[in-house]
Amino acid sequence: MARDRQPDCGLAGRCGRGLHSAGVLEGRDRAHLAVHGAACLPRGGRRHSPREGAAGDRAARRPGACRRTDFGDDLVSSILVTGGAGFIGCHLVEALLAAGERVRVLDNLDPLAHPGGEPPPHFPADAELLVGDLRDADDVAGALKGCDRVYHLGGIVGNGESMVNVRKAIDANSGGTATLLEQIIARRADFQRLVVASSMVVYGEGSYQCPEHGLLAPGLRPSAQLRERNWEPLCPDCGRQLTPVPVREDRPLRPVSVYGISKRDTEELALVLAEAYGFEATALRYLNVYGPRQALANPYTGVAAVFSARLLAGRAPLVFEDGGQIRDLVHVSDVVAATRAAMASAGAPGRAFNVATGERLRIIDLAHSLAGLLAPGTEPELTGEFRAGDIRHCYADTAAAQTALGFQASVTLEQGLPELGEWVAQQTVGEIGDEAIAELRGRGLVG
Repeated sequence: MARDRQPDCGLAGRCGRGLHSAGVLEGRDRAHLAVHGAACLPRGGRRHSPREGAAGDRAARRPGACRRTDFGDDLVSSILVTGGAGFIGCHLVEALLAAGERVRVLDNLDPLAHPGGEPPPHFPADAELLVGDLRDADDVAGALKGCDRVYHLGGIVGNGESMVNVRKAIDANSGGTATLLEQIIARRADFQRLVVASSMVVYGEGSYQCPEHGLLAPGLRPSAQLRERNWEPLCPDCGRQLTPVPVREDRPLRPVSVYGISKRDTEELALVLAEAYGFEATALRYLNVYGPRQALANPYTGVAAVFSARLLAGRAPLVFEDGGQIRDLVHVSDVVAATRAAMASAGAPGRAFNVATGERLRIIDLAHSLAGLLAPGTEPELTGEFRAGDIRHCYADTAAAQTALGFQASVTLEQGLPELGEWVAQQTVGEIGDEAIAELRGRGLVG
């Protein structure tokens, strides 16, 4: 993607990176935007409460929200992106704007992901930003006005936080999705399609092969086994060590964390209610997403960001267990491509798809790669500890997404990690996860 590294475009003095005005891009300007993306749009967005009218005469605005300057409630071909101020959401919003779509964002600007409760500086001004809560029916109803398609990315992210703040995670993810679906159902006559962001965490452990008992989907590794530092999943029937294989979408879902349960709720609620009420819905099971603009200050964000934040602070990455855990890292630009394909593809509704590369990467190798980019000579720290809710291995079978969505990841780790490293090196970071890990230890969730 790497839009942040493009030079000024010099479009007759109206670009120069960041000089475009909202609503003036027409003709050749639209073509220009399609090439350069929304990075050329003004920063900060148009921020207001979803309950405001055009003159601000509905419910009182929330503190800090700006007056409404939206593109009109009665427009019938608009897109709502929940969580659109977040990591994946901002990249998606940029791509939609570059394609000429009109985009509205509903986000609560949680300070854990958005320091100070402010939108990120790269949030594009051609998107309408509504500051509101997915659990609030009025907020959601206001956000849906004039929108016939929804990308649902809003919610709490992270196994660790969900194991500490159980009700918050279920309320935000399961409850927020339920509220959104109720409001979609109420206006389903004018609604086209919902795409929900699910996650690999719905599987729990990945898929495995036993030499005697074949393909298995094991559950949570027993704590007694982990306390013995025996990390690999074992066959429940014969006790033999299992071999990881790619996980397919049709295998049983066995989440091992509160976050996993909430994401299973998210996709099952969407698919069940869409079938019952006659609208279209698709669930996307993102694997480990990485790339520029990850929330480095959020200790519960993705593993690449967590390692990067520590390296940026001059600290070694903390690697749990023995570092042999296998993951499947997918670049955010590929995730955006798959997410947009799910909205357009005729073969997408009613199904869930893995969004991944299908390539295996050991956690210790990721830590070494990022250290080499950000702090050469730094050695990752193997803790030998385990965290409740962590899995051992998970990487994806991507055949279904290739067939139904026409999606295949294109960014390799050799391309994506240096791009991430270049972006991280330009950031500052405060929180590096020590307090979060201490809290998990205090609750007995690290052993």
